[in-house]
Amino acid sequence: MARKPPVGDPVQDAPEVGAPEHAAAGLPAIGHTLRAARRQMGVRRTAATLLKVNQKDGFDCPGCAWPEGDRRHVAEFCENGAKAVAEEATLRRVTPEFFAAHPVAELAGRSGYWLGQQGRITHPMYLPAGAAHYEPVSWERAFAMIAEELTALSSPDEAVFYTSGRTSNEAAFLLQLFAREFGTNNLPDCSNMCHESSGSALTETLGVGKGSVSLEDLHQADLIIVAGQNPGTNHPRMLSALERAKSAGARIISVNPLPEAGMERFKNPQTARGMLRGTPLNDLFLQIRIGGDQALFRMLNRLVIEADGGVDEEFVRTYTHGYEAFRGAALTAGWDETLAATGLERAEVERALAMVLESRRTVVCWAMGLTQHKHAVATIRELVNFLLLRGAVGRPGAGVCPVRGHSNVQGDRTMGIFERPAAAFLDALEKEFGFAPPRHHGLDVVRSIRALRDGGAKVFFAMGGNFVAASPDTGVTEAAMRRARLTVQVSTKLNRSHVVTGARALILPTLGRTDRDVQRGGRQVVTVEDSMGMVHASRGNLPPASAELLSEPAIVARLARAVLGPGSATPWEGFEADYGTIRDRIARVIPGFEDFNEKIARPGGFTLPHAPRDERRFPTATGKANFTAAPVEYPRVPEGRLLLQTLRSHDQYNTTIYGLDDRYRGIRGGRRVVLVHPEDAAGLGLADGAYTDLVSEWTDGVERRAPGFRVVHYPTARGCAAAYYPETNVLVPLDSTADTSNTPVSKSVVVRFENPGTENPGAVGLGTEGLGTEIPGTEGPGTGSPATENP
Repeated sequence: MARKPPVGDPVQDAPEVGAPEHAAAGLPAIGHTLRAARRQMGVRRTAATLLKVNQKDGFDCPGCAWPEGDRRHVAEFCENGAKAVAEEATLRRVTPEFFAAHPVAELAGRSGYWLGQQGRITHPMYLPAGAAHYEPVSWERAFAMIAEELTALSSPDEAVFYTSGRTSNEAAFLLQLFAREFGTNNLPDCSNMCHESSGSALTETLGVGKGSVSLEDLHQADLIIVAGQNPGTNHPRMLSALERAKSAGARIISVNPLPEAGMERFKNPQTARGMLRGTPLNDLFLQIRIGGDQALFRMLNRLVIEADGGVDEEFVRTYTHGYEAFRGAALTAGWDETLAATGLERAEVERALAMVLESRRTVVCWAMGLTQHKHAVATIRELVNFLLLRGAVGRPGAGVCPVRGHSNVQGDRTMGIFERPAAAFLDALEKEFGFAPPRHHGLDVVRSIRALRDGGAKVFFAMGGNFVAASPDTGVTEAAMRRARLTVQVSTKLNRSHVVTGARALILPTLGRTDRDVQRGGRQVVTVEDSMGMVHASRGNLPPASAELLSEPAIVARLARAVLGPGSATPWEGFEADYGTIRDRIARVIPGFEDFNEKIARPGGFTLPHAPRDERRFPTATGKANFTAAPVEYPRVPEGRLLLQTLRSHDQYNTTIYGLDDRYRGIRGGRRVVLVHPEDAAGLGLADGAYTDLVSEWTDGVERRAPGFRVVHYPTARGCAAAYYPETNVLVPLDSTADTSNTPVSKSVVVRFENPGTENPGAVGLGTEGLGTEIPGTEGPGTGSPATENP
């Protein structure tokens, strides 16, 4: 069956807006899942593919990093996971003929949605300096060009090697090995933009920068606090775990500036009762002002200290350090400041306290709503203080649960994708491979953009992802990328990073999670690590989208041979032929991976060790879990402004746009919307349905503008607004970052509204993801070549 043609770009962004929904999943989710999968894959391919998602003998979903557990449903995937799989396993193809028909200038005017809908890239492509079109190139010539540029650099630190969370453990290990043998620690990754704040805070306080809970801990909890996270859209399979915890007696507090349908009621599509009635998840919804979470946890900590029996004194005495200094700071928390920072009522906080004191086993889950603020690290430290007071670390059913957003983003970091590697890791690498890795710190995402902007970096190599669309300060980021001598994207599909390039550019098409991987050593498997430290195998089952595709490990191995030459003693060719040989080396370098190949042969994989969870041992500088006592911070917003958070729609995963609807929030057919509380909107003269420009304000005085957003009256927290990224990344200043972690502050952007009107502004450009370039309305769909259905 021939694939359907890709969609054309919408000429106008004029969404229809209705009432928000109050339940997630259920029959509508099944319908949307099957329609999306059928459009991309056809009926037979849909069945053959989805039944292998997240199965022990199948492949890991390329979407979120939520764990599967031992007992798995035959349909162990969510709506958005199925969309991610469908877009990778699509029958649509982007061939050399497509690039010949579409100049880069035209593609740069297309939206990210349109680019992603064109299908899988089939051949390596090269954009010469000054050329209008990408042209096909051989793999050998592509690697030779990269080698020419890298070896011509005055320092290895003029190269940047970026990694997306989708990369397998094996590919990530090889990439960091190559970069360090080449001579740089410039290994930024998507963690720099999301959970870097979590890792920074947890490493300092607990000694391990990962979550301390398992899926079973969540099922056993008495109380689960979900803060700054929307599971219904971002991690839908988490709703099943919350439902199971509720059935066992757990209570749930949701802390969020926006009401979320998934937390109100979950209609589990895997059970008849779930489909018909659903399960209310929230026992208490704390509609907090953006950035007020630290103040909330500080007040809860004061109240726990003051309550009879509130503090687990034996745990604090035996396992912690710094309690007295923290206690003194906590007792200064005042109600006036707490209520001003949070926007909550005192009775709401006291109700939360009662639930905390009744719980012996408490888990706190969080995501970007906590990590992307200037005071994000201090907020997560305060959250750890809260759990330490209750002895809720290293106890079954209790602990910290940072919910990672992208499949294997945690595994990439475990494999050494980090610009500031630990000395012990570098020592092990040197002992195993016989070269001296660089010891100085490399560049993270923000510093990489600055280096490209200022001429300090000249070659940019990306293993997956969509760096241009994911990064802050869109205009600055795009200008920085264009200053590079060479940009290289290892990709499965088109995205904005392929059309905002250096002087020369390469696209290297790669196998995806769904693709069968056969090398000289036979059929290969790769491994991933989920959000809770479980490592397991992933085996693609579909024929590759093109005979020209290479796997990610093969790309790195061949690049390393081209750049390092015969002087490298690393067995790159053997690594490409048999990934088991990569895992043998990982087993000797990284603790917890001993007998790696034997462990992944077991169905379901294995759990990595975690000292605080397993032994109540805390490998910190003090040898104990550390209380901290940072001053309370929260955003102050001038009169006539609102505090904006960027977020995803339900038809989106990170920068990948599946469609133009956000049905849980009642928005259909468009993405340029800004959600504003009706009373705030009235005070600012923003009528529902009016169009306005968003202008961010920061200390540098630079105007950053996102034009043509439809105002949607929505029950947000007062003083707060929300809009989708990447369209609003243009508003996030490059230098507005979290203390310690340097994560872009995408969840607290001060904005004003200009040029409000009641008319649809017409053709609003989506190609620049918010910069306002117009797209001609006469353009039809793309001309990617047809493909036939494979079983």
